[in-house]
Amino acid sequence: MTTDAPLRVLALNCSLKPSPASSSTELMLRQVLDALAEHGATGEQVRIVDRNVAPGVEIDMGDGDEWPAVREQILAADILVFGTPVWVGHASSLAQRVIERLDAELSETDEAGRPILFDRVAVVAVVGNEDGAHKATADIFQALNDVGFTIPAQGGTYWNGEAMQTVDYHDLDETPEPVAATTATLARNAAHLARVLRAARYPAE
Repeated sequence: MTTDAPLRVLALNCSLKPSPASSSTELMLRQVLDALAEHGATGEQVRIVDRNVAPGVEIDMGDGDEWPAVREQILAADILVFGTPVWVGHASSLAQRVIERLDAELSETDEAGRPILFDRVAVVAVVGNEDGAHKATADIFQALNDVGFTIPAQGGTYWNGEAMQTVDYHDLDETPEPVAATTATLARNAAHLARVLRAARYPAE
């Protein structure tokens, strides 16, 4: 692939709400995708709850497992946007399942003997009307970096609503300026890093 080809993005939505239910995570990811599009990086969003992603730590768990198709989309992307709501102070159970399925990539290498997820960028978006965004982001960053993704500077965006209230992100009349500014920085840095890694790949063993 040429270094000036358009960047490809995949956004994984780990909301527990199946389509077509309104999802704050879906809104946040749509905003991240829009921000990335301003830097020549375009793609799509996949809502994990709509797919039959089996529990496990193998590439293919068989018996109708739809993770292999999602995995192919991840491998085809330059940038992964990992989105999750916060439930009881933690990332969703589906976010944890995605992390567990990505564990299989630790033993996968490319033609040069490098981990197969090297040269790909990952960012995180978290929403919730309770505390926990920083912890969820930190946990997800660690997992994504472990399996080979590179995290850009300020590669996380989030919104936490007022504790013990019922207002969700998609209920807001407008996006808070700090969230919009953070999302814009995330997109700018992610697109820049993805182009740097495309032009100068990590060295082989």
